[in-house]
Amino acid sequence: MGWLKNMVMKMLKIQPAPENRIITITEPLSYGTNVLRNRLWYRGDPSELEQFAMQTASDNVSGARFWAASASQNLRIRKIHSGLPAMIAGTLSDIVIADMDGIELQPVEVSDNWQAIAEDNGFDKLLGESITDTLVAGDGAFKITVDPDVSEYPIIEFYSGEQVSYNRQRGRLKEVLFYTDYRHRDKDYRLEETFGQGYVRSKLLSADGKEVPLATVPETAHLQPEVTYEGKWIMAVPMQFYKSSKWTGRGKSLYDSKNDEFDALDEVISQWVDAIRAGRVQKYIPEDMIPRSTETGELLKPNPFDNQFIKLGTALAEDAKGQITTVQPAILYEAFVESYSSALDMCLQGIMSPATLGIDLKKTDNAEAQREKEKATLYTRGKLIETLNQVVPRLVDTVLKVYDTMRNRDAGEYEASVKFGEYASPSFDSVVETVGKARTFGVMSIERSVEELYGDSWTDEEKAEEVKRLKDEQGLLDVKEPAINRDKPPGEEDEDDNPEADDE
Repeated sequence: MGWLKNMVMKMLKIQPAPENRIITITEPLSYGTNVLRNRLWYRGDPSELEQFAMQTASDNVSGARFWAASASQNLRIRKIHSGLPAMIAGTLSDIVIADMDGIELQPVEVSDNWQAIAEDNGFDKLLGESITDTLVAGDGAFKITVDPDVSEYPIIEFYSGEQVSYNRQRGRLKEVLFYTDYRHRDKDYRLEETFGQGYVRSKLLSADGKEVPLATVPETAHLQPEVTYEGKWIMAVPMQFYKSSKWTGRGKSLYDSKNDEFDALDEVISQWVDAIRAGRVQKYIPEDMIPRSTETGELLKPNPFDNQFIKLGTALAEDAKGQITTVQPAILYEAFVESYSSALDMCLQGIMSPATLGIDLKKTDNAEAQREKEKATLYTRGKLIETLNQVVPRLVDTVLKVYDTMRNRDAGEYEASVKFGEYASPSFDSVVETVGKARTFGVMSIERSVEELYGDSWTDEEKAEEVKRLKDEQGLLDVKEPAINRDKPPGEEDEDDNPEADDE
C-alpha cells in the first residue's frame, strides 16, 4: 500500500508547514496600563471606565467592547457599572481578616513588643487593605522603615504592584524597589528606594529620568543616599496570590481573566435599564392639543421622565376625533433576568459564590444548598490563607529584627504563626444534632463534645466548668487509678505489707 500513499501525496501536492514562520503579536496593554485598568474596575466610576476604554481601544477586540462604544451623532448611551469588582475584592479581604484569630510568637517574651508595634501601625486594617490591593493589582510589597520623628516603632507600609518592582537572581529575591512620586514647583519627581540584603539606597529622579539631589524635594531632603545594617535580610516582604502568565516575576490580578465578563455584565445591566426607559408610556397627541408655553405660546418639548408625547398631524377627515392615544411596549423582563444571571455567573466563576455576596439567584435553596455554593469561596479563601501563612510570619520576623536594630541589639530569629478560624461552618443546631448522635453512640467523650460545641467562643475555664457540671448531672465521677509503689523489690514490699508473717 506504500506505492498508493506516495501516489496520493504526489497528486495532492501536499507541502509540509514551514517551521520558520514569524508571527508578530502586539500586546494591547503594558503592565502599568493593565494595573491601571484593574484600578478603574475597583474604583467603579463609569465615566473613568469609558474614558480609559475609548483611549486604549487600539485593536478590534478592544474597540468592540461595551465600554469603548460611542454613540451616533446627537445620541447618548446610558452606561451603568455593576460595582461587582469592588465587592469581590472587598468581600474576600473581609472574610480573611474576620477569620484571623491572632499571631503566636516564639519566643513568647517578644509578644508584647509585636503587640505594641501592631497597634501603632494599625496592623489589622493595614493587612486588610494590602489583601485588597494585591487582589486588584496582582502583587505588592510591605516596606519597613524607621523614622523617630513619626514613631518609636518600625513603620509598616504597603506598596501595590504599580509602585514596586523586584530584582531576582536565579529565581531568588535580591532587591525590592519602591517608587514614590512627588510634585514640587510644578515639576514631577520620583523617589526610587532599593531595599537589599543589609542596605537601603535612595535616589531621586526627575521627569526625564535623570538623577537629582535628594534635597531637591523637601519630603526627601532628610534621606541618606545609602544606609547599611548588619544582617543578610531585606527590610521588605513581597506578597502575591497568583502568578502572572504574561509578566515574568509579577503577580496576577483577580480581574485579569474577567475583563470581558465584567464588560458583558455592565452591558446587560445598561441594556436592561435602557429597555425600561424606552418602555415608558408613549402619548400620541394631535398637534393642536399639545401643551403650549404660557409665556411664548410655543409648543412644549417632550421630556422622557414626565410629560413624554409624540406630535401627530391634525386629522382632516370628517369623522376624525382629536383624541390622545397611549401606547406602552412590552418589556421582556424574563430574558433580561436570565441574561443577568448568566453574566453574573461568568464573572464569579472560579472566584466566589453569589451567595457570599448575598445574591440568591434561585430563591429556593435551603441552608445546606447555600453552604454547598460556598465551596468556590472556600477554595479562593484557602489560596489567600495559604499565602498569608507564609507572608505574615516573614513580615513579623522582619519587623522585630528592625526593632532590635533600632535598639542597638543584634537581630534575633523569631518564629511566628497565624491562626485562622473556620468559614461557612454549620449552624449551632446542626452541630448539636451531630454531637448528640455521637454521644448517644458512645463514640465521643464529654470533653470533646464541649470542645466541638463551643470551640474558641468559650475560655478553657468555662469549658472545664461545663464538663464538670455535665458529669455531675449524669452521675459520672472522676475515678483515679490506684498508685503502684515499686520503690522496693517485690519481695520486700510483700513482707512489709503482711505484719503477721513477721510475728510468726
